[in-house]
Amino acid sequence: MHKLNDALQWAGTVCFLSMYTVMSFYKELHTVQLIAGCMGGMFFLAWSLRVANKQQMIVNVAGIAITLVGLFKAMT
Repeated sequence: MHKLNDALQWAGTVCFLSMYTVMSFYKELHTVQLIAGCMGGMFFLAWSLRVANKQQMIVNVAGIAITLVGLFKAMT
């Protein structure tokens, strides 16, 4: 159980660092930024559900919703 929690957090960290890198240096890859952010939110949401961290659940649900709306907007 501990290994899965660590894996979820590390996967979320990699996704968020990828998102920040794309956001800062590759603005033309806006869609990639949104996908990385959404995936990071999903990994951290899974972790926050497992450890019952309500504040993180709220942050991640909101972040996922915002990035999905942005992704829809970018694709239309």
